[in-house]
Parts: sequence; C-alpha cells; structure tokens
Amino acid sequence: MTLALDRSCPAEALETVAPQPIPAVAGASLRVPLVTGGEIGYANLDHAASAPCLDAVRTAVDEFLPWYASVHRGAGFASQVSTRLYERTRDILRRFVDARGTDTVVFTRNTTDSFNLLARALPQNTSVVVFDTEHHAALLPWRGRNVRRVRLPRTRLAAVSIVDEALAGCPQGPRLVVVTGASNVTGELLPVAEIAAVARKHGARIALDAAQLAPHRRISLRELDVDYVALSGHKLYAPFGAGALIGRADWLRAATPYLAGGGATKLVTEEAVVWNSGPERHEAGSPNTVGVYALGVACEQLAARWDAVGEHEAELLERLRKGLAGIPGCAELRLFDAPVDRVGTVSFVVDGFEPGWLAAVLSAEYGIGVRDGAFCAHVATKRLIGVAGGDGQQAVRVSLGLGSTAEHVDRLVLALRQIAARGARWQYEKVDGRWAPVGDPRELPPFCS
Repeated sequence: MTLALDRSCPAEALETVAPQPIPAVAGASLRVPLVTGGEIGYANLDHAASAPCLDAVRTAVDEFLPWYASVHRGAGFASQVSTRLYERTRDILRRFVDARGTDTVVFTRNTTDSFNLLARALPQNTSVVVFDTEHHAALLPWRGRNVRRVRLPRTRLAAVSIVDEALAGCPQGPRLVVVTGASNVTGELLPVAEIAAVARKHGARIALDAAQLAPHRRISLRELDVDYVALSGHKLYAPFGAGALIGRADWLRAATPYLAGGGATKLVTEEAVVWNSGPERHEAGSPNTVGVYALGVACEQLAARWDAVGEHEAELLERLRKGLAGIPGCAELRLFDAPVDRVGTVSFVVDGFEPGWLAAVLSAEYGIGVRDGAFCAHVATKRLIGVAGGDGQQAVRVSLGLGSTAEHVDRLVLALRQIAARGARWQYEKVDGRWAPVGDPRELPPFCS
C-alpha cells in the first residue's frame, strides 16, 4: 500500500483485480494462557462481534500515520494527503456496495450510528416496518416514529408476505422498511431483494443492515434495489472506529444536521447558519480520518478476494455444523424451518449447561473465544431458544471469519464433547454477573496494567 497522491482506482478496479488468497489478520499467531497451565494458540471464533484487523490494514495505517492531519481546510501538504485519502474512501465504498451514481456516503462510527442518523433524517410522518428479530441497532432507532414491528415467520416466503401486509396497512406518507442482510444470531440470509420488490410496490424505501453481511458477501444496492445500506468497520477487519451510511441523498440533504458543529456548516453569521448540503452536513467535528482510511483499505482487500473468502468460510461452516450436530444435547438456533443460504455464524444451546459458564470454560481451559448472551437481539434469541426446545434467554455463538481455521473448529467440537462428557476441569463462579475461573492464575499482558 502506498500513499502516493497519483494513486488511482478506476471504477472497474474492484472487479478486475486477480483473485488472491484470503487476507491475513493481526493476531493469527496470538497465544493465550490456560488456567490449567501453559499457553495455546488463540482460537478466535467471535468474528461477528468484532473482526481482527487485516495485516494489510495495519500496514496501511502505520504508513499513513506520519501523514495524518486535519482534512478539508488545511493548506499543508499532510492535510492534502489526509483529505485525498478521506474523500477517496467514499468512492471505494460506493464501489464496494455497487451504489448508484447519485448515492451519498456519510461516514459514521458504526451501523448503530448510521441508523440513528437515518432515523433523524426521516421525513415527518414516515412509517417504519421492521422485523422484531432485528439487532438492536436496526430495531431501536425508530422509536417515537410510527413503527410497525412485525414478527418474523418461519419461512422466507411468509416473511415477504408479512412486509407486504404491514406496508398495506401503513397510513399515507413516506414509508421505510428496515431489514438485516444476515442474522447476527444465526447467520441466515433474509430475502432482501424480494422484500425490496414489495417495498417498491407500495412506494416505500428499504434500508439494509449489512453489518454481518458485508464482511462475507458481495453487496449490490443496484441488484437488491435497496435505498440505504449501513455497515461497520469493526466487522470488516478495520477496527478503528469508522462506519458508513450509503444511499439516497435527498432525505439526508433535507434533514437537520445529525450533529451541529464545525464541518457541517457552509456559513455562520450572528443571525443565521447555512448548513452544507453534501455528506459533510452530517459529519460535524474532526472526522475519524484514520478509521475511514482503514475501512477503505479493508473493503479493497475483501473485494479482490471474494471467491477465496467464500470458499474458506463455506468449508469451515460445514465442518462446524457437522461437528455440533454430534454433540449430545446441542441444539442449533434457526430463523427458518427450511435450510437457507447463510454466513459463518451459528448459535446454539447445550442441554444442562449455562451458556455463560460454557463460554468461560472454553476460554479458560481451551483457549477458544466465543460469544454468549442474547447478542443485542434479545427478542430473536429468546424466541429461537424456545423453538429449539429450550427455556432460557441466552445462547453460545460461534462466528467464523478470516482468522478462523479448521483446527479452531475441531478444537471447539472436541472441547464441547469433553465438557458434555465430564464437565470442567476447573472451578468457576459468577463475578459481577459473569462466569470466571476461581482463583484465575492467568495474567493479563503488561499493557493492561
């Protein structure tokens, strides 16, 4: 990666780069201590929460940092470099999601921030239709609006019909459908294109939560006929605090700025304020230039390797699901009754074992990182546990990514078999509501002190 200012990226570049192996991630050789003694290579199976940093992103950020300066209004050469990279990333993201030429790219902190921005930009009397099984980032920002939460049925066809009926019952005026691309609980893909077609029939717009989809699959706003897409850098192997809202400019251009302050203004007098009309309207304050640049680099890296990324994930997902199916008392959570396309995320419960305890044992005794809880999708998780025959509100989630290996998956499956057969080798207790080893002998790295 180079910072030369004459570096170009033509419109077709992301599609014409020759396929390459999957990108390497920071922490691939990380070793962690075990309560039973010794160390082991860390098995990161928690990519859906936050993905590790790509090596290429870390290298690019290190190269950029000496050039870092404030963007847009600085006369210094470093400021020109920063501005060029910041604005160039808008074009990278447009291509990454195959946006329309008139679509705008607003940089945010993450998907949650993006949807809160969009909620602030909705015209008066907008009706919002959203499945109640959405991640809280897509479920909660619309509160105070005319929101119709609909229950996600057990088939994809019925899901489309439910949205159709909900839109038909909305009052006249603007309408917005909000839908996730891939469930953060189960990894299953929702019928986004079909729902978008129904939205068009009713004159509604549709916003796509791509937080879990974007790291795994190509996205095309044009093909899906989606109006807005929100994504997060920390899910896309660029954990430097940047995200984006990409989509139609008119509602955003007409809305009161999301934040009031420098950068959002064109002119300020003693009597009035004239706001910018472009994406800067909603990017007040000094932007996260480093995070934005990192996000752009990550998107370029993924776009050049989609085939390899998909093959890597498909092999591991098949291996994982086959292994979990052989664990006594293990039940996988699923949104739909029939098998559907999915990304590498699987949530499950094991009869007789509390998810938080199980996750603690996997970490302390096997060096495996998983997620436990309700995954910021409380309604979905509780309901799907009930469908799976359980009565709890929390589960264990395994999420695969570029940092995952076959050994990680095999280690997890073996660990679950051993725990189911003989329990844990260490004693555990709840500390501040979380399970932890009693007298944990593991020491944190020096930089944590």
